[in-house]
Amino acid sequence: MYSKDQASALKQAFWTAFGQFMALESSAEGLKINWINYKTGIKHLHFKMQADKHAACIFIEMSHPDAGIQQLMMEQFISYRNILQASLGEQWGWNLHQQDEHYKTVSRISTSIEGVSIFKQEDWPTLISFFKPRMMALDAFWTDAQYGFELFR
Repeated sequence: MYSKDQASALKQAFWTAFGQFMALESSAEGLKINWINYKTGIKHLHFKMQADKHAACIFIEMSHPDAGIQQLMMEQFISYRNILQASLGEQWGWNLHQQDEHYKTVSRISTSIEGVSIFKQEDWPTLISFFKPRMMALDAFWTDAQYGFELFR
């Protein structure tokens, strides 16, 4: 078991290593990008990655405080579902109006892997191999799809 400070330091070390690894990759438009804090340009719409001691997850999160707006955003993603799945090369789960870890209502399109731990450095290559292609695929998708979300700016 790790102390709170040790756990925080290990998480920070992983995300720093991941950020350094991904710094070598340009966006689909050939630009330098912060992959860890990916900016969609749409308020309340984020591409996020999480990892803990049991699993890792990557997701598109719609966190607008108005549940109706979240639903409209989700409907827009549904209209782009085939393009998104073609970019990702896999199907993700679609969840409208769920509670996040802070009990806030969000909507997510996500995928995860089990049996990996951010606290085990031997799992870091697996985590990086999970996150990298999916973030790059989300970026490629977003390069084309972002214009369909302009009404949410």
